[in-house]
Amino acid sequence: MNGDVRLLQLSDPHLFADPNGELRGVNTLSSLRRVLNEAGSRKLNLDAVVCSGDIVNDEPAGYAHFARELAAFGKPVYCIPGNHDDPALLRRALARPPFQVGGQVDLGSWRIILLDSCVPGHAAGHLHEAELQRLDAALASSDRFAMICVHHHPVSMSSRWLDAVGIDNAAALFEVLDAHAQVRLLSWGHVHQCFDARRRGVRLLATPSTGAQFLPLSDRFAVDGRPPAYRRLTLRADGAVDTEVLWVDGQADASNRKLAH
Repeated sequence: MNGDVRLLQLSDPHLFADPNGELRGVNTLSSLRRVLNEAGSRKLNLDAVVCSGDIVNDEPAGYAHFARELAAFGKPVYCIPGNHDDPALLRRALARPPFQVGGQVDLGSWRIILLDSCVPGHAAGHLHEAELQRLDAALASSDRFAMICVHHHPVSMSSRWLDAVGIDNAAALFEVLDAHAQVRLLSWGHVHQCFDARRRGVRLLATPSTGAQFLPLSDRFAVDGRPPAYRRLTLRADGAVDTEVLWVDGQADASNRKLAH
């Protein structure tokens, strides 16, 4: 269990069946390609890609675009469903390497656990008891440092409309996490914006969309003018987390760099 783990986190591509499909004025497939090209140009020496949900925008035919683009990227891809995904069709579309939907994976000194918070037909999220039990068992059976990935946000984003569509039983999630000292990182998508905080020694991170962003701290739905983005993560062998959000205009969000465990 030696060495750092280097990840690329993508979130909320919202792909359509039509490759020219747009969401909030953004061609989502073209935008995803721009993000992948920009990340590839940085030669980040990645071990894997994590995608934290809403791969498609309610059109399962969009999974074919995701499968093609990410397979060409040449790294293992670990995915979770979002509220715009069909979990069963997502698993069927990405049922072969380099993809894995849900479950867990051990990389170096870390265990990455992929949670399903989706409730069919609802924008808000919920972690069913079976999923919480699986999380607890995955943490209890390993002494590796742990990164937890989920689609919906488990803490307030200080945004009235967004906070109505987070995880509705986040307290149950934190009860499990608080019982396992090796948890270092909880990461999500869904909110189309940056977030970076700590809770009881656990880093809490939200990753922006590879397409359009939501305006932070807004009581009502509003689109932000920031460009597509992705997150770079280095999970250190000693449990520290080094991360930054990178925008396709080439600027990094420096406030997201370096936080020791």
